[in-house]
Amino acid sequence: MKAAVFQGPGSMAWQDVPDPGLVDPGDAIVRVDVVTVCGTDLHILKGDVPEVTPGRVLGHEAVGTVVETGRDVRTVRPGDRVLISCITACGRCRFCREGRYGQCRGGGGWILGHTVDGTQAEYVRVPFADLSTHPLPSAVDSFDAVLLADIFPTSYEVGVLNGRVRPADTVVVVGAGPIGLAAITTARLYSPGRIIAVDLAASRLEAARKLGADATVAADEEPEQLVADLTDGLGADVVMEAVGVPEVFETCTRMVRPGGQVANIGVHGKPATLHLEDLWIKDVTITTGLVDTTSTPMLLHMLAAGRLPTSELVTHRFELGQMEEAYDVFGRASDTGALKVALGGPQHTAVQAPDPPAAA
Repeated sequence: MKAAVFQGPGSMAWQDVPDPGLVDPGDAIVRVDVVTVCGTDLHILKGDVPEVTPGRVLGHEAVGTVVETGRDVRTVRPGDRVLISCITACGRCRFCREGRYGQCRGGGGWILGHTVDGTQAEYVRVPFADLSTHPLPSAVDSFDAVLLADIFPTSYEVGVLNGRVRPADTVVVVGAGPIGLAAITTARLYSPGRIIAVDLAASRLEAARKLGADATVAADEEPEQLVADLTDGLGADVVMEAVGVPEVFETCTRMVRPGGQVANIGVHGKPATLHLEDLWIKDVTITTGLVDTTSTPMLLHMLAAGRLPTSELVTHRFELGQMEEAYDVFGRASDTGALKVALGGPQHTAVQAPDPPAAA
């Protein structure tokens, strides 16, 4: 089969690799129908995730069709269309029993495209398939559903829930990429007083406004001053870091009010300075987190009910074999205007009935 293979920092290739096979009785083999590229994949290419070694098939988000299952799989069967979660859960370890699947110690956690071969391929082996795949209703489009593999549960759990967004809060989202935009969308579920989006790209700030941001500001146009002006100098109740850059994290800690929340969502590859000389007296809570995906079933229900604007985030579509082009477009988002890229074949969700024969 063909797959996107990590060659080392700065390089990936769409190349031939062996077909995956069942290894454990809880595995499923899934034909990949729709897949996407994540900002974390770009961090991997930069060398920010050293656990990913050359030869690894990349990717941790996909929608596909089950083609084979191990003898212990009970909840899906060949022919089922499923969402593949970015997080794999053994279901038995201490953390899985607490619903903290991202910290699984039984062979799961974030493994796809990280420590085992991932989803940016024609086929993928999904370990612990009963807890790591979600059957999809026929009415849910695959290009919409793929955004629930990672960015929507991540933004909701690591940003909105960890940030404890409440009604009337001033919420600042720094970074209006896919994760930041999903954070804006899911923060609105809690009726904050205002949402402020910060980014360098004008196209992403425009997308933030369309998805519900009440105010936007370019990252190089004194966002700290705008937040101060809008809060009478107090600072934001919740600030979400959705970039993964040390300077951005430090900016977030300066924009939060005393007693406020800083929710770090971004993937960091370099150390950030924690200015405790300023923060120790402010009662600020700083959270980090890897998504657990416990919210995925709820988000799927919302998607099926038309309550999540997922399709607005997919700006570029490609055939699966155009993986290298998709990476290039997504990696140059400031030039291309890309928010989320999705790859896959045409989706046939309706059958056109033939015209009735003419009367004799």
